[in-house]
Amino acid sequence: MVSVNQLSVEFGGFTLFSDVTFLVNPKDKIGLAGKNGAGKSTLLKILAGVQTPSSGTLSCPKDIKVGYLPQHMKHNDTGTVWDEVEKAFGQLKKLEDDIAKLNIELAERTDYESEHYLDLIHQLSDKNDRISMLGGANYAADIEVTLKGLGFERNDFNRPTSEFSGGWRMRVQLARILLQKPDLFLLDEPTNHLDIESIQWFEDFLKNYGGAVVLVSHDRAFLDNITKRTIEIEMGKIYDYKASYSKYVELRKERKEQQMAAFRNQQKMIEDTEKFIERFRYQATKAVQVQSRIKQLSKVDRIEVDPSDNASLRIKFPPAPHSGVITLQGNQVSKSYGKHQVLNQIDFTIERGEKVAFIGRNGEGKTTMARMIMEEVDYTGELKLGHQVKIGYFAQNQADLLDESLSVLETIDHVAVGDIRLKMRDLLGAFMFSGETVEKKVSVLSGGERTRLAMVKLLLEPVNFLILDEPTNHLDIRSKELLKQAVKDFDGTVVVVSHDREFLDGLVDKVYEFRNKKMKEHLGGIYEFLARKKLESLREMELQKPSGKTLPQELSDQGKKTASKLSYEERKEISKQVKKVQQRVKKCEDKIAKLEKEVAKMDIEMQDPVKAADTDFIKTYQKANTALETEMKNWEQYHVELEQAEEEKKKMD
Repeated sequence: MVSVNQLSVEFGGFTLFSDVTFLVNPKDKIGLAGKNGAGKSTLLKILAGVQTPSSGTLSCPKDIKVGYLPQHMKHNDTGTVWDEVEKAFGQLKKLEDDIAKLNIELAERTDYESEHYLDLIHQLSDKNDRISMLGGANYAADIEVTLKGLGFERNDFNRPTSEFSGGWRMRVQLARILLQKPDLFLLDEPTNHLDIESIQWFEDFLKNYGGAVVLVSHDRAFLDNITKRTIEIEMGKIYDYKASYSKYVELRKERKEQQMAAFRNQQKMIEDTEKFIERFRYQATKAVQVQSRIKQLSKVDRIEVDPSDNASLRIKFPPAPHSGVITLQGNQVSKSYGKHQVLNQIDFTIERGEKVAFIGRNGEGKTTMARMIMEEVDYTGELKLGHQVKIGYFAQNQADLLDESLSVLETIDHVAVGDIRLKMRDLLGAFMFSGETVEKKVSVLSGGERTRLAMVKLLLEPVNFLILDEPTNHLDIRSKELLKQAVKDFDGTVVVVSHDREFLDGLVDKVYEFRNKKMKEHLGGIYEFLARKKLESLREMELQKPSGKTLPQELSDQGKKTASKLSYEERKEISKQVKKVQQRVKKCEDKIAKLEKEVAKMDIEMQDPVKAADTDFIKTYQKANTALETEMKNWEQYHVELEQAEEEKKKMD
């Protein structure tokens, strides 16, 4: 489908990569691997046609449709969310307008036998056929399913995109690309602004997509779940593996070991041969053997070991100063932005040494809580830090807050104090800023380099409470693994706001889930939490125990009497009422079970693009979900009535 031939890219005398050749087949799911700065994003830009290589060619059919999502986007959209996404169907909208004009013209004509009239009929038929091929009028259902999958609520559809953050506007563009159904997806770090639920929906979409995907991502779990082929860029060359990322890592290690073994064996053979030649070079009786060995040596195809870039971060947080047992305590904490309430009356406690994850959908208050702890935003209630607790904070946009006019060294020089100033260059070297690179301006740094520089600032002062808000965005997989180990080794308290399952796995021992204005504690790791909540299939949540609801009036009145004063008839009436509520609960549970089976079946069918584009199916799907939600609410109400009725019955017995 797409053929890349001997591509080379040079920047001011520096060769990024050279003689790169590979083929993208129609249904390939390819992960581009490599360190920050290896050239992954540049290669995607060349495939998308937005950058020209220094040399080499790119060949693909003229009618191929490419969808490209860059890592950093400039937003100039001005319409509503729906309007911007609907642009994906520009061709279809034009056909609809053309058909409307043709219908008007045909209605006004009476020359039914004329050649021109027949030509209009032919045009109308042709355009109707093309609309059917493109999905017809069902695109509205496609838009709704895609937007909801990416985390938008129905009431967001008609809001101007200017009201949303950059991350949400990126989702709008992603939805638009998905709905264009390109032959080739080019995705550069698409999960950076997605929450766990949206990532899992996106995973399912890409796994079942019929076209080709070339993906750059530092989310190892995301890569493993989607890709079946990995192209690694290292030291200006590429290595192509027909394997997922984790399998590629194993194969790459095996290849290096085999190369080194073969190289050592050959070097030993060459050394032995050269020693023989040198020893018997001047002996006439050995002349034939010597000449034979010289010829043999000249014909040896020398084994070369693939060059490796072994530079990596050396992260170690300073020892945490001693603090009290309680690190942070929240009492009745609430936060609203105008009329929009984000958090409502939250109580929680984080103790010394705990490593905690804040997770939940975007907009549920994770970053808001981090900023409240840092006293960057106001709130009601109390957030109380423990004795001698000192915070180190890495904000989600920390890398973007750096002064672009300063150099790397100046950035650290402006904040370093005391003895650490004598070790600034050593510290920068540990984060892969050495030699002339410390003089580079922040404005020319890549996203990964900026993140590393922001991390250096975090290490300048010993703290005992780390708050890390999306610290892995823009870090390559190797750097993320080293950061994860450093956080695991840190002997203080840690709160991590992240959607990266692989990063959180084995790191945290408690999860706080942000949902419905609340913050719920779950003990255990991230995959235990996901298993309990069944987020992998996006069908959750567990039923919440209702509270604060009242009994029917007749039961409430009877409950005021003591058991000793109840007559036989009154006791009989309460028992009858209990049975009636039990029957309601049972009937409701049967309906829920039936509806859950229907919805689960339709969830699977929804993966079929034909089904997902069927308006009648979408209506049935929505109707079933609405009915399930209604029955869930009924079940809650009936269960409250049953619990209170049974309590009254116990008082009688």
